Amino acid sequence: MKIKEFDGKSCRCLNGFWTLFLFLFVGAGLLGNVSPVLAQENGDLIRAQRIYDHFVAGRGDSVYVALNEEAKRQLSPSMFSDMYRQLEMQFGKLKTTGAWKQENAQGVELIYRDMQFERYTLRFLLAFDADGSMNTIRLMPAPEPTTAQPVAFDREVMEERDIQVGADGYRLPGALTLPKAAMAAGRKVPCVILVHGSGPNDRDESVGPNKPFRDLAWGLAKQGIAVIRYDKRTKVYGASFVPEGRKMDMDTETCDDAIAAVAFAKTLPEVATDSIFVLGHSQGGMMAPRIAQRSSDVAGIIILAGLARPLEDAVWEQSTYLVSLSGTDEQAQAQLNELKRQVENIKRLGTPEFNDSIPMLFDAPVEYWEFLRHYRPAAVAASLKCPVLVLQGERDYQVTMQDYGMWLSGLLTNRKAQLKSYPELNHILQEGKGKSTPMEYQEARPVPAYVMEDIAGFIRGKDVRW
Repeated sequence: MKIKEFDGKSCRCLNGFWTLFLFLFVGAGLLGNVSPVLAQENGDLIRAQRIYDHFVAGRGDSVYVALNEEAKRQLSPSMFSDMYRQLEMQFGKLKTTGAWKQENAQGVELIYRDMQFERYTLRFLLAFDADGSMNTIRLMPAPEPTTAQPVAFDREVMEERDIQVGADGYRLPGALTLPKAAMAAGRKVPCVILVHGSGPNDRDESVGPNKPFRDLAWGLAKQGIAVIRYDKRTKVYGASFVPEGRKMDMDTETCDDAIAAVAFAKTLPEVATDSIFVLGHSQGGMMAPRIAQRSSDVAGIIILAGLARPLEDAVWEQSTYLVSLSGTDEQAQAQLNELKRQVENIKRLGTPEFNDSIPMLFDAPVEYWEFLRHYRPAAVAASLKCPVLVLQGERDYQVTMQDYGMWLSGLLTNRKAQLKSYPELNHILQEGKGKSTPMEYQEARPVPAYVMEDIAGFIRGKDVRW
């Protein structure tokens, strides 16, 4: 097994000044619970400018008055009176301010502008209730420019065809991306099947303006590799995705269709049938070992930000992390308490202490969690005879370096396994600095070319370079 060393420095937590000022986020618990703004863009821009002026002038009372009632109960005018002076002490004088921008993040309308100080650039971010009162005021590090170039579709290099794949009679629309040069030369090419993360994902695994699966498909086609991607069954069929006589589990949600896509790839005249790989992202990465275990046609797997821990543990950690960004009010604490109750009950599955009156996490049936209770992704990956590549972003807060460590320990004896972590990448392969947040997913940042180069090298039997 070959691995890249990592020192964990990119996972350092912010403290001191940063905890007090950069993560001031008020409102109703998690970001997704803040009331969205309803068609009042101009009015909120005027309000945002007025609050910004009060903030810079140190008029804490005026900032406080703009808060909604819940935020007023949590904060005080004095918090805002001296904040701007503290910023200048920390980062130097303010040099320039950017234009106001608006974005929708998880159904919430956000208004922000960047403040460039002598030594640092911060983002001043606000959100408002429908009645115009402010539910969010936040200062956060402004995203640094990415070095990754947009991945463009090049008609001279690749072609793309509409396809359909799917198991058990389900028809899932998708796309086959093929490299033209290899086809023109009459060479059969390797093929990669892209397997989604959790949720009803489309073929591009779209998140905000980002389309990581599309980037991977086009980037790998430039490397001479065919790619199949498709809309997930839960997106196309919704709650009707479980075949009659079957139970909802990871096979019906993910694995069956991926295996059908492998079988479809084997029928393509352009594809080398002994070189069909499965690339799973997030939940798809967790299930990639099972897909290879069930299909003898899989030549190798790429686990991209794949979960190795129990899913309920990851959900709990993600939720507590997100609440730590926004602050814990009564509603958020109640949500965490209920989540903890559900997670602890899932841990009791198969024991007399399990309580079937407690709702299951995600409202998924018991069978779903029983399936996961018995599935050990790292152990299954270690048992495979095909090559395994594990790639992980060190800034990922959803699937973390703890998961990477579990893949590492589980694959120690597998000579065909390689592992690599990327210091600057988050869960959806965006470059940045510091631990990521959900808002970062709303920034258009493509998958860097070096990720595709590493995957292509692995597929061709080369050692992944550090």
